[in-house]
Amino acid sequence: MAKQGSFSEACISQKRTREPAQILKAQMDNTFGLPIIPANEQDRLAKLRSYDILDTYQEEGPFKHIAAMASRMFNVPIALINLVEKDYVVTRQAVGMEPGTQVPRGTSLCSLAILRDHSTVFENALEEPCLLSNPLVTGDFNLRFYAAAPLTTADGYNIGALCLVDKEPRTFTEVDQKILENLASVVMDEIQRGNQS
Repeated sequence: MAKQGSFSEACISQKRTREPAQILKAQMDNTFGLPIIPANEQDRLAKLRSYDILDTYQEEGPFKHIAAMASRMFNVPIALINLVEKDYVVTRQAVGMEPGTQVPRGTSLCSLAILRDHSTVFENALEEPCLLSNPLVTGDFNLRFYAAAPLTTADGYNIGALCLVDKEPRTFTEVDQKILENLASVVMDEIQRGNQS
C-alpha cells in the first residue's frame, strides 16, 4: 500500500493526485509518463520570479545551513533546495552537489513534488514504474531514494522543493515527512523575508 507521500499508485495507474482539470500536459520531454505542469503554472511562475532569487547565490547563509541540517538530520549524502522554473529545475543551494545546477524539468523529480501539498517520497526508485525511464535513476547518477517537501508560498503556490537524495533505498516515515515539511516551511520563510527586505 502506498504511503501518504508516495506516488506509487499514480505511477502504476498513470493517474494524477489532483483532478484532471487541475493539471495541464507538459510541453517538454517528460520522462515520467505523468502530467507535470499544474493548471496554475503561469501564476506560479510569476510568483517564483517575483522573489528574484533564481540567479542569486551565497556560499553561506540560511539556505546553506538548512540544506546542511537536512543532510545531517536524515543522514543522506545529498540535500537540495530546488526552484522549479518553466523548463528547468534550478538548485538554489545544496549539500553533496553543486549549487546552480540546472536539470531539465521533465527529468527532475521536483517536477512531481510541486504537484502535491505534502511530501513526495520514493523509497526505492527502481520499484516506481514512472521513474524507470528517468535518466537520474537509470543512468550514472544512480538515484534510489528521493523525498521532497514543497516550498509553498503564503498564497499557495509551490515554487520549488526541499529534497533529500540517496543512492541507496531507504525508509522514510510519516514523522520524517512532517519534519521535512517543517524544514521546507523554514526555507519558504527565509525566501519571503528576503523579499520583504
